Amino acid sequence: MIGRILAIARTEALIVRRNRWVFLATLIMLLFALALTFAGSAPTGTLGVDRLTVAVASMTTLSVYLAPLLALMMSFDSIAGEADRGSLALLLSYPAGRGEILAGKYVAHLSALAFAMIVGFGTAGAIAGATGGASPESVTALLRLIGTSILLGAVFLAFGYMLSGLAGSPAAAAGLSAALWLVFVVLYDLGLLGAVVVDSGGYFTQHIFPWVLAANPADAFRLWNMAASPDVALATGMAGVSASLPAWAAPVSLGFWLVAGFVLARMAFRRLEP
Repeated sequence: MIGRILAIARTEALIVRRNRWVFLATLIMLLFALALTFAGSAPTGTLGVDRLTVAVASMTTLSVYLAPLLALMMSFDSIAGEADRGSLALLLSYPAGRGEILAGKYVAHLSALAFAMIVGFGTAGAIAGATGGASPESVTALLRLIGTSILLGAVFLAFGYMLSGLAGSPAAAAGLSAALWLVFVVLYDLGLLGAVVVDSGGYFTQHIFPWVLAANPADAFRLWNMAASPDVALATGMAGVSASLPAWAAPVSLGFWLVAGFVLARMAFRRLEP
C-alpha cells in the first residue's frame, strides 16, 4: 500500500512542479513574510520583546490567511480536474484504491506546501533574528509557527479534496473553495465580532466565545500559537482569549478537522463516477 501511495505521490509531484506550484507558493510566502517582518518591527521597543517575536506574531496572522488559501488553490482541481479532462477513468484503472490515490495526492501537495512554509517563514525569521535579536523562546515560537502552519494547510488540503469531489467541474470547485475560504477565514470572525459587540461583555463573551472561536480551524491555529507563547499573545493582543481556554483545545480542534476533512474527502471521492 505504501508503495502505491508513493507512486501516486511521485506522479502528482511532477504535476505540481510542472504547474510551478512549489515556486509560486514559496515566493508568495517569502515575500509576504519578509514584508510583514519589517513592517511590523516598530512595536518591539514598546512591547519590550525582540524583533523575532513580533515577526512571529505578524507571520501568524499572515498564515491564517495564506495557508488555507494556498492549500485550497493546490487541491480544488485534484479530482474535478481529472474528471473534466477525462483522465479520472485512467487514474482509477491503476491497481490502487481511491483512498490510496487520495493519500498520494495529499502527500505531494502537503510536501509542496511544507516546503513553502519552511523556506518562507524560516528565511524571514532568520533575517528578523539576525537584525533585531532573538531569544530561545522566540525561536521555539517560530518553529511552532512553521509546524502548525503546515498542519493548518493540511486541514484545508483535505477540504479542497472534499469540494473537488463534490463539484461537477473545476470552475464549480474553485467557486466552492473561494466560498469556504471566505466563511472560515473572514466571515466566521466577523460574525463572532458582531455577537461580542451585541453581548457587551456578557455570558457569551466570557464563557462561550473562546470555545466557538477554537471550533474554527483557522482560529484554533492562531490560538494554539498564542497560548503557547505569552510574548506572541501580547504582541497580537489576544492574551485574554488564549488564557481562557485549556492548552489542549486548539490542538484537538485542528486534529479533529484534519481527520474529519480527510474522511469527508474520501466519501466525496467514493461517490464520484469516472
